Amino acid sequence: MSRIAFLTANEGIEAVELTDPWTSLEKAGHEVELLAPETGEVQLYNHLEKAETRRADRAVGDADVTSYDALVLPGGVANPDALRMDEDAVSFVRQFVESGKPVAAICHAPWVLVEAGVVKGKRIASWPSLQTDLRNAGAEWVDDEVVVDGNLITSRNPDDIPAFSDALIDALS
Repeated sequence: MSRIAFLTANEGIEAVELTDPWTSLEKAGHEVELLAPETGEVQLYNHLEKAETRRADRAVGDADVTSYDALVLPGGVANPDALRMDEDAVSFVRQFVESGKPVAAICHAPWVLVEAGVVKGKRIASWPSLQTDLRNAGAEWVDDEVVVDGNLITSRNPDDIPAFSDALIDALS
């Protein structure tokens, strides 16, 4: 059993991009934990409408990369935009990528990878509006369901969640 960290902002997470991979990982026998800049409630959204809330298990500033076997970065526009402004979150993501352990980012979440400075020379899938940001950061943007480049696993949108989750589970095998 692996221990997986999901890192989100405290608001603006696309619900299905957290809940579906979370459920897939649990069904595969993995332990999951939610990290956020602050402990307490995390507000999920169905596009622009509020959805459920979850409780952050730990503040990212108190988390240690060595305690986890993989990192998942759900999307939503506001979520990664807020995370890339949080120094603790950006540092955690950078350290995680540098550790060589799997890091899975979907939809708008690669913005955090850009901010962490870890995409240069990598093939990255994302929501199409990020392609210029990714290219400017030295990545090759691709319009594929799931892309695995080293320890980075990326996908474009909620339709890609099954392939995204399967790629992460395979990386943990």
